[in-house]
Amino acid sequence: MNLDILPTLSGESTTPPLVEAQTDSFIVVGDSSNTQQLSTKKKSFGAVFGSTFFTIFLAEFGDKTQLSTLLMSAKSQSPWSVFLGSAAALITTSLLGVLLGQWLANRVAPKTIKTLAGVTLLLISITLFWDVAQF
Repeated sequence: MNLDILPTLSGESTTPPLVEAQTDSFIVVGDSSNTQQLSTKKKSFGAVFGSTFFTIFLAEFGDKTQLSTLLMSAKSQSPWSVFLGSAAALITTSLLGVLLGQWLANRVAPKTIKTLAGVTLLLISITLFWDVAQF
């Protein structure tokens, strides 16, 4: 029995009653004074595909992978072979990222994943800065 919701001597409960309601796109959970909305609406395939495509496209545009592909294509005189090889490599690394992300999502809290990603990127940045700063 939860004693927190029993009425006090004045007849009022010590905590607000728990509210739980579901709408088309949100589940509302919490007490009546402070509710949280958790999205339950699944994004469409097109929305997920589009946001993923543009995010990866912008992140990869002009990076070392694209520059390496450009140089390999110019050197090999076989652009279709370079395209197929680089496309297969990018698909494979993307597949590994998706599989690892799915595995982690089932085992680790999203906040922990964001924190670890931030710390990892910070360490990479510090390492790169240190390499550049040394003469």
